[in-house]
Amino acid sequence: MKICLRLLLILPLSLSPAIAQQPNDYDYFQANRTMIRNGAQALIMCNGLFTSNRTLERVFNQELAILVDDPVGSAQGGDYVFDSERQTVAVGGGGSGPVMRAAFREGIGCVIMSPGQDFGDIDSLPIQKMPYPDMDPATTPWPNGDFVEDKNLPPEINARALQTASEWTFDRPTPEQDTLSLMVVYKGDIILERYADGVEMNTRTRTWSTAKSIAATLIGMLVDEGHMSLDEPLGLDWLPSVRNPETDPRNTITLRHVLNMSSGLYPVDGNGPSMYAITGSGLAYWAGASSNEGARRRGLIREPGTYWDYENYDTLLPVAAMKKALGDDKAYAEFPRRRLFDKIGMRNTLLSTDRFGDFIMSSQIYTNARDLARIGLLYQLGGVWDGERLLSKEWIEFVTTPAPASASNGNNYGGQFWLVPDDRNDVPKSTYSTSGNRGQYVIVVPTHDTVIVRRGLDYGGQGFDRWGLTREVLKAIPETGD
Repeated sequence: MKICLRLLLILPLSLSPAIAQQPNDYDYFQANRTMIRNGAQALIMCNGLFTSNRTLERVFNQELAILVDDPVGSAQGGDYVFDSERQTVAVGGGGSGPVMRAAFREGIGCVIMSPGQDFGDIDSLPIQKMPYPDMDPATTPWPNGDFVEDKNLPPEINARALQTASEWTFDRPTPEQDTLSLMVVYKGDIILERYADGVEMNTRTRTWSTAKSIAATLIGMLVDEGHMSLDEPLGLDWLPSVRNPETDPRNTITLRHVLNMSSGLYPVDGNGPSMYAITGSGLAYWAGASSNEGARRRGLIREPGTYWDYENYDTLLPVAAMKKALGDDKAYAEFPRRRLFDKIGMRNTLLSTDRFGDFIMSSQIYTNARDLARIGLLYQLGGVWDGERLLSKEWIEFVTTPAPASASNGNNYGGQFWLVPDDRNDVPKSTYSTSGNRGQYVIVVPTHDTVIVRRGLDYGGQGFDRWGLTREVLKAIPETGD
C-alpha cells in the first residue's frame, strides 16, 4: 500500500512541467474581429457619407482614423462598395473577410445589418417618418431656431481671451486631436462659434458616449412624470432566463444603479477593447446583434451599487426599461422627438437604432454642435424652456451628484454625466459634462451661465482635456453666480 501511494504522488509531479509548457496564444476570436472591423467601417463610412454628407476622402482621413487596424482599402478604392443612390455601404469580400453592410434610413441614420443579410433586406430595417414643427429654422431666432443676430460681445466678455481659448482648442500640439467645432453659449447667447475646414453648421457627426447623457435626459422626463422610478427594480426579463425568474438576483438592480454605472453585472466592455469587440456591445454597434438582448444577457457578479464599472450596456438597460415604460413601439420611437427634440429646436439630430428598432443611446446619435448646445442650455436653464418645465430640478441634482461607487475615481461620475474630479481645482466644482469618444463634450458651467460644446474626430491614445478647455474659456467670462 505504501509503494502504490508513493507512485500516485510522484505521477502528477512528473506531468506538471509538460502541462505548464502548453501555449495559450491561439486567437479563437480572429473571425469575430475581422467581422467587427468590417462592420465598423461599413457603418462609419455609411454615416460619414450619407448622414454627415462628408466626402469619401474626409471619411477615410478622419472618420476611419479611429480603427485600430488599417481600414479596408483607401479613398482610391478597395474591398468596399458604396451606392450613393441607395445610400448603402458594403465592406469586405475577397481577402478582407466577411462582407458587412450598412444602409441609411430616413430619420434614423445608418443601420448595420447582420452578416447573414444582404441589401434585399433593406425594406425590413427601421425607418422614422415624422414631420417637423411648422417653423423655418433660418428665420427663427436662436435657440429655438438658427437665426443669430449679429451683435457685439457683452462688455464683460474678454474678447482676446475668448479668441485665445479658440486657438487653444483648434491648434493642438498633437495630430491625434482633430477639433471639428467649438461653441460657447453665455446667458443663452452664442458668443463663439467656429468650425474646421469641411465642417458646416448642419454637419452631423456621431456623439459617441455623449449620447448617454441624452438618454438620461429622456429617462429623467419619464421619472418626473411617474412612469419610472429611480429606486425600483428595472423590471426587465433577464437573459439567459433562469429556472425561477422571480428569484433572479438581477431583479434587485434599480434605475439608479445602472445610471450610476454600478449595476454589478459582468463588465463585458470593461475588460478591454478586444473583449468589447467580440463579446460586448460592439456586437450590437458593428455586427447587427440586438442591443436590447445584449444588455439583458449578463450575470450578476457584485452587489449592485457597490462597484463602478463604465459599461455601454449599463446605459442600454435603462433604455430598455424606458421602452417597457412607454409600452408601445410607436410611442417609444417617437418619444425623443415629441418630448424633447422638437420642443427645444433640435432639428439636426438622428437617434440611430439597431436593426430591431431599439435606440442605441449609449453611443449612436448623430447631431451637430448647435443641437448639443441646446441640450446643455436646457440644463443651464434649470430644465425650463420657453416657460415650460421639461426637466425637474431634482433630476438635474441627481445626474450631477457623484455616484457613491465613483468615490474611488475621485467622485468624477454622476448619473450618465461626468463631474469635475476631486483633484481638479482649476474649474468650478459645480461644472459637469457629457463625454464621448473622439472628443465629444457638452460642458455646463452654472457659476458662469455658460455652455461649451466641443466636437472632434480625435484618435489615438491622447485624450482631449475638456477641463483644460473649460479653464481657458472661463478666462474670458466673469462669474455670475451658482
